[in-house]
Amino acid sequence: MVEDFAPFRRFLCATLKKEQDLQIIGEVSDGDQAVQKARELKPDLVLLDIRLPNLDGLAVARQIRSLSPKSKIIFVTQESSADVVQEALGIGALGYVVKTRVATDLSLALAALRTGRPFVSRGLSGHGFSAPTDTLRRRSLTPADSPVAATGNGEGARSHKVQFFSDDESFLVGFTRFIAGALRAGSAVVVVATESHRSSLFQRLQAQGLNIGASIEQGRYIPLDVSDTLSTFMVDDLPDSVRFRKIASDLVAGAAKAALGKSPRVAACGECAPFLWARGNADAAIRVEHLWDEMAKAFDLDILCGYALTKFQREQEGHVYERICAVHTAVSSQ
Repeated sequence: MVEDFAPFRRFLCATLKKEQDLQIIGEVSDGDQAVQKARELKPDLVLLDIRLPNLDGLAVARQIRSLSPKSKIIFVTQESSADVVQEALGIGALGYVVKTRVATDLSLALAALRTGRPFVSRGLSGHGFSAPTDTLRRRSLTPADSPVAATGNGEGARSHKVQFFSDDESFLVGFTRFIAGALRAGSAVVVVATESHRSSLFQRLQAQGLNIGASIEQGRYIPLDVSDTLSTFMVDDLPDSVRFRKIASDLVAGAAKAALGKSPRVAACGECAPFLWARGNADAAIRVEHLWDEMAKAFDLDILCGYALTKFQREQEGHVYERICAVHTAVSSQ
């Protein structure tokens, strides 16, 4: 634990003590001490501030990566500059948590770390940050407004990103950004959402100057109802893989024909799995995520899954959260 403000350090310690698989083995308040302790203790995890006495957190992280390469680093800081975040991830940090979001995001970052996925706090994840691959197979963070993202693991240009939203407004902001970026790049977009979300997305996209009516007529924007879509491949409360692959393949193939450019791409965003989890069917939700991941690999799709993560789900169903994170190429919170 590297934090120079004692009250906040105590708060972080109290938060970490709730994590049953973690034990705090050292607390320091400046950069030089952090490097020394990392050399002595070789910790599994370092929580690291950036503004530190004697040696700033970025310099500390570089030395720790050299002295204790197996140590994972999560920055917990007030710094929100895009350049600083990118530099931190470029050094090899697995997470970047803004202090104002630590009460909710630290647990999310730890869960993402356990599955080898990078994590960036709300408000920062739309900037296209990326991190190099390390022993946890860390993959690049997909920009929320970009229709093309490299995974860094030899699987081509596909991305299968998950964003956890704190409320309905952040959900709509995240999906609008993703869809608008894909359409402007010439991609076709498949959206599977509730009626209210589809209506709100239509209005927001129109407000950004996109002619969604024309895109629908061209087949470049395909809005589908989540309940109707699930009914086409769900059997006895579980997804039928044969039905799913047939329906999804036909859908993607049709969308690809409408995409523009020399290398037409298809993006998809939706809430099929979140819809199932919210109704208590976590097993079905995870199986749907795996099926969509197969599609992402087969067709080089760009997929964004959006979950409204309730306090109950976060605290009582953390194991489900971790399994969901494990299916995706990047994890973020909005």
